[in-house]
Amino acid sequence: MAEEIMQNKAASTATDHEYGGSEIQVLKGLEAVRKRPGMYIGSTGPRGLHHLVYEIVDNSIDEALAGHCDHIEVTIEKDNVIRVSDNGRGIPVDTQPDTGLPAVTVVYTVLHAGGKFGGENSGYKVAGGLHGVGAAVVNACSEWLEVKVKRDGHEFKQCFRRGEAEGNLQDLGPVEGSETGTTVRFKPDPEMFKETTVYDFDTLEKRLREESFLNAGVRITLTDERELYTPIDEDGNEGEPCYRKETMCYEGGVRSFVTFLNQKRGLDALHPDVIYLHGTTDRGEAEIALQYNSSYKELVLSFANNVNTPDGGTHEEGFKSALTRVFNDYGRSHNLLKDKDENLSGADVREGLICVISVKLQEAEFEGQTKAKLGNTEVRTLVSSMTYQKLMEFFEENPAVAKSIFEKATQAARAREAAKKAREMVRRKSALESTRMPGKLADCREKDPTRTELFIVEGDSAGGSAKLGRDSSIQAILPLWGKMLNVEKARADKIYGNEKLMPVVQALGCGIGDEFDIEKLRYDKVFIMADADVDGSHICTLMLTFFFRYMRPLIDAGHVYVAQPPLFKLQKGNTVKYAYDDEEMKVLSAEMPGAKVNRYKGLGEMNPDQLWETTMNPDNRVIVQITVEDAEKADEAFSILMGDQVEPRRQFIERNAKYANLDV
Repeated sequence: MAEEIMQNKAASTATDHEYGGSEIQVLKGLEAVRKRPGMYIGSTGPRGLHHLVYEIVDNSIDEALAGHCDHIEVTIEKDNVIRVSDNGRGIPVDTQPDTGLPAVTVVYTVLHAGGKFGGENSGYKVAGGLHGVGAAVVNACSEWLEVKVKRDGHEFKQCFRRGEAEGNLQDLGPVEGSETGTTVRFKPDPEMFKETTVYDFDTLEKRLREESFLNAGVRITLTDERELYTPIDEDGNEGEPCYRKETMCYEGGVRSFVTFLNQKRGLDALHPDVIYLHGTTDRGEAEIALQYNSSYKELVLSFANNVNTPDGGTHEEGFKSALTRVFNDYGRSHNLLKDKDENLSGADVREGLICVISVKLQEAEFEGQTKAKLGNTEVRTLVSSMTYQKLMEFFEENPAVAKSIFEKATQAARAREAAKKAREMVRRKSALESTRMPGKLADCREKDPTRTELFIVEGDSAGGSAKLGRDSSIQAILPLWGKMLNVEKARADKIYGNEKLMPVVQALGCGIGDEFDIEKLRYDKVFIMADADVDGSHICTLMLTFFFRYMRPLIDAGHVYVAQPPLFKLQKGNTVKYAYDDEEMKVLSAEMPGAKVNRYKGLGEMNPDQLWETTMNPDNRVIVQITVEDAEKADEAFSILMGDQVEPRRQFIERNAKYANLDV
């Protein structure tokens, strides 16, 4: 049987083409980028689209790091053309000896060409663009690109189309005074970015604000010239129509960053001043700002040469290990930890922590062009020793602050022990029961987890309809009822034994928190199915908060979905159609004049056939896959929406009201 399968598989992939030297392709110039853009910018979706801007801005930031630039302007022009200008030295325009071409032409047309490979002997001592491909990649991914350089008393210009130079570098003549700088304009190529070429102002603003925090004193301006908008002041008065514009400049650097993150989330700080640590060696420098708050979550953001490293790396590892040692050593030496007490864990000492880590290195080693993780081994030692020494000094000099933070960590440790006991109790209880599955779970017959689906349904009534309407071979139903626990305001020990959440944990089978194991997941798709009203949205948000905080890999791996039940049913004679929002309702009403319209108030109003047809049938259903493109942005949204502070939540809702569907 196995032999037959292998033969069939080989037959499906077999080819009768010749395989010789003529079949070996050599991609010239920027062909490799256009052939496989995802290797260079991560994706050809919205993430990759915005990455183009980051690559050009990073070059300007490198000029700031070198001490030659203090103002960067980013503009979204009409038709989503991007313009980035800086007042740096300007890209060199003299002849590059290896190619015989102007240096600016080489930078934009040749991969692995740049002025950042030589460390102290290069044009930059510290730089984020270390692969020498950023500008060339943006050029390759653009329908057209033009670069203007003010340098050596003249202004120069060169144009490109899909990576190829259109003519030679032009000298536009002399400039007034000693003005220097680089201006780049480009239009993303719709042939490559088929999903969208529309830039999101908020996405760009977040990244540029980070850059401003990380480079104290550098002013970054973001302007949207695509359309005018009418500003509204705090008193509700309308101003004159203008382009949306944000100017960012923070003299406090990473300290201001931590204050901003705390305030934006509406968190209560345990100590008034941000703790600031700084250290240098001959290989680089590190600065860390941290502040504890009363929440139960941690947020650690790390950067290397101004590049965000969402996957962490050696700088994060060094900080976290040193932080844990400081707490335990300080606790022992000041009798805050007794001989019989266990050491505090890393999770204990990071509960309620907001921290920004920024390192500047001569030779930063990133993993891939998208630079998600730092690999320099020497950075671990630099950050670890600096954190231990400086933070221990701070604790010794500020015993009251140290005590309040330490009490927070010991409370977290006690909660961890309570969670461990609760977890063991749940396990013992499950072992004694005849089945480990929740009583209300209507499981499916299929045992292959790659083919199965779980619907977490709001209410027993809707759960009953879903059980009758489902495809029982692959679809399982788990009804939920009553008020659900808001995990944003609770530690893990409150989850174990919770009658609303534990059935979900048991049904999925992969544990939570540190014990989460995605290999044990019993269903490939996990659907949250709630009413299309405010209460349903609240339940959906509570469940997503739980998944994000305690089962994050479930979202990262693309297993979580939200089912979209229709709001309206239109029937005219034997013709029945469903509308999922008000806009679709208007369209269908125009197509079916005189149709009888029913508005569904809840899933329970649908009979099993209707629920299957509109919401559960894989061929017809409307679903939304939950993804986390930006973990920090998601963390902020959950903290604001599910936290204790009313004012930040009100501001968030007002700011995002245009995206919301309100059921009033």
